[in-house]
Order: sequence, then structure tokens, then C-alpha cells
Amino acid sequence: MVRRVRVLLLIALLLVTGSVMSSAPASAVIGGSKSTYGPWAVRMLVDGKPACTGTAVTPQWIISASHCFFEQAQPVADKRISFRVGSLDMRKGTTVRPVPGGRVGSAHADMMLIKVPPMKVRTAHLATAGVHPGQVVRQYGWGATCTGDENTCQSPVLKQSDLRIVRPDDPRCAGYTAPGGSDFCIEKVSGIPAGGDSGGPVMSIAPRGTETLLGVFDGSDRQEIAEAGEISQQLAWIRSVTRR
Repeated sequence: MVRRVRVLLLIALLLVTGSVMSSAPASAVIGGSKSTYGPWAVRMLVDGKPACTGTAVTPQWIISASHCFFEQAQPVADKRISFRVGSLDMRKGTTVRPVPGGRVGSAHADMMLIKVPPMKVRTAHLATAGVHPGQVVRQYGWGATCTGDENTCQSPVLKQSDLRIVRPDDPRCAGYTAPGGSDFCIEKVSGIPAGGDSGGPVMSIAPRGTETLLGVFDGSDRQEIAEAGEISQQLAWIRSVTRR
């Protein structure tokens, strides 16, 4: 099972979650529904096997969760990683691979930016303002649709679930988020992300093409509560990296 992700101390995060991808895909949508839209959504594979989800934020940069790129506290080699882009069905997408040495992790959140060759996909708009309690958001991913052995129920098609922002000091968020931290806490409305969704987009709900990327999903209890790194807090870092 994927372990809880803490983003306040990234080094501790890597040590704690380093074994994730050797046993099960890192954090998917239990419940929810099949997506009919999500051109910016990216499926990450390691050794050709489903691992995580990500989001195209520019034609050459993908954002995902940092912990997806470590095994046993060691970085996963670029040559083992691939991304499937351009289709809601990961079996039909185009494959792109990381540019060697083109990975940059945030020092303050569970986020990784990965440079790839130019992709012909619609990229996500980045949120410039923070989320607020009561706001309903939408999470996307190809991950597990069951509990138990999440390797056996990875979805080949993109799924989505709606969740609601809750206050970081809500007792249910203890161990997931902290007031003033880099993550926000969300509760289940129509589904909950689980194994295989880590790094995937948490978007605003808006007409197609106008939604914004609010967060990068990085953990859940598989029942009611999930968390995501807040894009607006990392916006300066994202822009500084993707302008290179």
C-alpha cells in the first residue's frame, strides 16, 4: 500500500515512501466516473508498468509527485520512465520519455517537474489563487479502482472524482495536512483517489478549456480524505523551471 505523503520535509518523504513503486503503484479513483475530457492528463509508467499520473503544464514539462520517482530511497533512472500522452485510454496514447537530467523537484512540496520532448497536447492552466474551504474540485487518474491489491485493478481509461476542500485543521486531516503547509485537504464527494493517481491533477470545475490546475494529488486514506500539493504556493518555482 502506498504510504502517507508528508510534504513539509521532502527528504523524510523520500525515505518513507521510497519503496512505493516496488510493491504497488503510487496512489487512483475508487468510485467516481469515467472521464470524457482531460487532454492535459499524463500516465506515468516505470519499466512499462503503470505507476503514477501527471499533468502537462507546458508542451515540454510535466508535473507529478516527487515520491513517484524514487524506489528504496533511490532515484528511478530516466531510462526506466515513460509517459503516455494524448489519449484518455492509456493504451492508445503517444509515448514520450524524460529528457536525461531534466527532472527538478520542489524543495517545499511533493512535486516534481519533468522535461520531455515537445508534446502535442493541450496544457493545463495554472492556478494563481489558493483554494478555499467548501470549494468542490475534480481529481483525475488512471489508478486503482479497488481496495486490496491495487496492481490488479488499474484503470486503462482516465477516471475522475469530485471532492470538497476542507479546513486543514479539521480533525480528519490530521496526519495529512497542517495549517500553513503546502498541501490542502479534500473530502470525498463522488469518489476517492488511491494507488496509481499520485501526481495527478486536481482541477477546478469549469467549462472545458477554462479549468485550472489547483493541486497535485499525493495521498489518501482510500475512504474519505485525500490531500494535494497546492499549485498557487509553488507557482514561482514552476514558472522559473519551465522557462528554462
